Amino acid sequence: MHDGSEAQRSTFIDFPEGPLRVVHAGERGPAVLLLSGAGLDNALLSWRHLIPALAAEHRVFAVDWPKQGASRPWYGHAGHGRMLRCISDVIDHFGLGSVSIVGLSQGGALALAYAIERPERVRKLVALAPAGIVSFPPGVHQLLWLAAKTSGLTGRLSSRIFRSRAMVVRFARRALFAGPVDDFDEVVDEIHREVLANGARASDWQNASIGFRSMHVDLRPRLHEIACPTLFIQGDADIAVKAKHTAAAARRVRDARLEVLPGNGHWPNRQSPQRVNGLIVEFLAEDGFSANERDESSG
Repeated sequence: MHDGSEAQRSTFIDFPEGPLRVVHAGERGPAVLLLSGAGLDNALLSWRHLIPALAAEHRVFAVDWPKQGASRPWYGHAGHGRMLRCISDVIDHFGLGSVSIVGLSQGGALALAYAIERPERVRKLVALAPAGIVSFPPGVHQLLWLAAKTSGLTGRLSSRIFRSRAMVVRFARRALFAGPVDDFDEVVDEIHREVLANGARASDWQNASIGFRSMHVDLRPRLHEIACPTLFIQGDADIAVKAKHTAAAARRVRDARLEVLPGNGHWPNRQSPQRVNGLIVEFLAEDGFSANERDESSG
């Protein structure tokens, strides 16, 4: 099923758990899959500026994760394994074969994990402030675990708090950005509409990723397995994923490139879209082949 304008369309892929909405644009060129963050994010919130920047030379596909954006209602648990299958579901539905993947935060963790688990399907990889590469000190870790275990209560409280637009403004300035944003009011309005429509809750992936003593999702021991060209993008003032953690992760990936953006927080694709778009467009246009592509080209 399709809806939307000719330039940018939405396809809903139906599963027993519910619909998965994919926003897509561009008629030619290599395929690029965009994976947004968790919580209040969705495909258009994260990638509003990147989709048109890529669509001239790429076929672009941006996913609303289960229980996010228009991928509702979704019944059942959407943990790490199911989220990885969502990536395969999109690739298979559109007959893409292999794709480049761009992921932010939760989406960055899943992009990294997918490149590890399904390397033959990933041509290039861009991870912005990725989750899945951080551990927390004792005490802090257990508090986060407790918040995850009581997610129903914390979700209801967050939804009530963020019904106030003023609280969304405060949250955006403190947690998402570290400097001026040209379309700040529009971003706040987009987030506020999402809260009013769907509430403000952590994702199943976030809640399930943390165990009592250690992280259930810790990709660091396997990052060296990533074989495709990889770009990390990180704000130096990000309070959610510290720049030092992303730098350490980049060192574990063979020949990875790291771009640290001064004065940027956790959402550089919305704080500095022209800079981030330029980095991604340039990286995807560069010559450079994964191990699988080299094998195919020599076969």
